[in-house]
Amino acid sequence: MSLLPYALTRPFLFGLDPEAAHDLTMASLARLQNTPAMCLWRQPRVADPVTVAGLRFPNRVGLAAGLDKNGQAIDGLGAMGFGFIEVGTVTPLAQPGNPKPRMFRITEKQALINRLGFNNQGLAAFLANVQRARSSRDGFLAGGGLLGLNIGKNAATPIERAVDDYLLGLDGVYAHADYITVNISSPNTQNLRALQSDAALDALLSALQARREQLAQQHGKRVPMFVKIAPDLDETQVGVIAATLQKNGIDGVIATNTTIARDAVQGLPHASEAGGLSGGPVLQASNRVIAQLRAALGPGYPIIGVGGVMSGADARSKREAGADLVQIYTGLIYRGPELVKEAALALKTR
Repeated sequence: MSLLPYALTRPFLFGLDPEAAHDLTMASLARLQNTPAMCLWRQPRVADPVTVAGLRFPNRVGLAAGLDKNGQAIDGLGAMGFGFIEVGTVTPLAQPGNPKPRMFRITEKQALINRLGFNNQGLAAFLANVQRARSSRDGFLAGGGLLGLNIGKNAATPIERAVDDYLLGLDGVYAHADYITVNISSPNTQNLRALQSDAALDALLSALQARREQLAQQHGKRVPMFVKIAPDLDETQVGVIAATLQKNGIDGVIATNTTIARDAVQGLPHASEAGGLSGGPVLQASNRVIAQLRAALGPGYPIIGVGGVMSGADARSKREAGADLVQIYTGLIYRGPELVKEAALALKTR
């Protein structure tokens, strides 16, 4: 049990601008990780080991990409009881992202809207942070936690040359990742979601798979590769994506990213802001895509479910829809570390 209940810190954080609260939290976690102060939020990890995509996960609950874009607080976040942590999205070159303000809370629905736009310090700084976590003798990774590295393209790179950025990202992260996620579903980088279309996705995944085979030989290990998709897809589009994943030997899929739909928050403050909506309102759309993927991919194909997990029951709904593993992000902001334990216990096999 952590010494500092999140209920005591949340009012202070929610009194700040959302991005300022995020930056303060991440800086604090990075500064205090692997110090005695980590006892303030550390909690035991629920043991529920499961093998997915050839990897042994300590439990089924992970942190979704986007919270720790630069991989600066892997040990600090891992102390909350996660079985796996996904960091990024990282782009080859550092970029500031979209103009501020670009994060908005919709507390009535336990939701966020963000249009951050892959703001990050670039691949070199990202890898330095990851290597630091890898070298920690008693950190999250040394204790059996798994690390996913999420790659994307720079905003300034034309969509016609997106493959170049993804290949640079794959080359950079391959040696350091337990698994790699190809993010083609953020709504906040212009034209990025066009990569989910049939021909574009096939071309991208074919190039990545060919490079992955070269890297596997070079490094003597085969690192699983996942693709992260959007919830704003119809059943036909989901079917095409599923077939393209299997055709190109991709190891798994992460469903889903944020949504551009606003039906569930219409009329509320900030609901009309551009960007991706996350949190409670995304649960049903995400679960629908997960169920469609499971039907199209059949049993055994790895699916990580993410989107709208605000409780243990929500985590179970992801499993019931067909996900093998579950990730959280917005739920952590609203509920704090206790959600990690609650979700892990709800998913634990008995």
